[in-house]
This record gives sequence, structure tokens and C-alpha cells, in this order.
Amino acid sequence: MTEMNADDRPETVAAIARRPTLLPVPAADPAATVFVLDDDAAVRSALVRLLASAGFHVEAYASGADYLAAPAPASTACLVLDVNMPGLSGFEVMAALAAKGPPLPVVFITGFGTIPLSVQAMKLGAVEFLTKPVAPDDLLAAVAGALALDAAAWRDRHALAALRQRYDSLTPRERETMELAIGGLLNKQIAAALGVSDIMAKTHKRKVMEKMGARSLPDLVRDAALLHIQKSQSR
Repeated sequence: MTEMNADDRPETVAAIARRPTLLPVPAADPAATVFVLDDDAAVRSALVRLLASAGFHVEAYASGADYLAAPAPASTACLVLDVNMPGLSGFEVMAALAAKGPPLPVVFITGFGTIPLSVQAMKLGAVEFLTKPVAPDDLLAAVAGALALDAAAWRDRHALAALRQRYDSLTPRERETMELAIGGLLNKQIAAALGVSDIMAKTHKRKVMEKMGARSLPDLVRDAALLHIQKSQSR
């Protein structure tokens, strides 16, 4: 259970649930989810009310085991995570998430923040480290930033997957051509390396450019770097 004095609990809940927000909050992405993981029922409820009032879709959990057993998010998401909980701590939950797949942006909250704790959280990749009682403006800004980071990560993953699909559509000969082209060989040199005519080499190269959606050779080189494709100087 998160350590909290009796006098702190009402103030914490009131601060989270009822204080007016002063900073503008970006419009929430209806497809995005904010997960809240805190073993304290009162704090968890207050966090959910605050985030929901700002337009975020929220799912709450009372234990790390319950959260980790739930399906992974299928779209943009972030996690508001208490550090000190019975069973799995916040740090242990974050380590388990890192082992499962692409990292989820995490906003840590704690009832007794210290510099060593905040340093440890940032080393694990936390987006923000907030101390209870959490100021609503700070929490909403941190969540908006975390969701923006995850949205960018989703775009990058989708773009890379699409790029991989385009590369998979190349024939074996076209892949050879691509490796030679990104290695800096001219059409005549590609033709010689492949043992084909200059016209056929140009045709292979044109098809590579079309299928990869590359408008120029530098574009093709960047695509190859993203896919970790090695350039070739010869067959």
C-alpha cells in the first residue's frame, strides 16, 4: 500500500478530483487509452475522474498482476503508475512491460518522491515522475505528452511495417538490384554485376524504386537503412 498520512489522503483526493485545471489540455484521442494502476482505491478513483473529465478513455487497475494479465493495448496508450504497491512495485511492472514488447510511456506517481527514485524511474524510461498530491495540470500535461510520444511510436512502427511489406514484394533479382543500387553502382555496373543488359538493369532498378515507393536514390538508401539491408558492390 502506498505510504500516506491520514491527513494527506483527503487533500490528495481533493487535489486530484476537484481542483480546477489552469493549463489547456489537448483534445483527447478517442482511440487512446490511459491506464491507471494504483492500489489506493480513493486515489485511483480520483485519477480516473480527473482524466475522464478531460476527455481521456481510462481503464483502472488495483494491482500490477491484474494489469499485466490484461490484453496489450491495440492503439495509442500510456500508463499512470504508482511506485509503491503491494505485490509488484511500479518499477517491477515497468520492467515486465519492457520485456513484453514495445515500451509503453509511463507517468510515475508516488506519495514520497526522492531524487534516487526519480533517477531510477527516468533510467527505466519514465516520461514523468510526479509526487502526490498530484497537481491536476501537471498530470494532464504529462499524460498528453506521454500519449503524443506513443502516437509517434505507433506511426513509426506502422511505417516500418509498410516498408517491410514493400520490400517483401520485391523479387530475388530486384532485391539484388536494390543492394547494388544502394551500394552506389551505376546502371552499367549493376548490369555487369547481374549479368544482364543495361536495359534490363534499368528495368529492375525502376521496378525497385516503384515498389519501394522511393522517389530518389537517397530515399532508397534511407529505406534500406531502416530495414538494415546491407549494400553490395557485386554479386
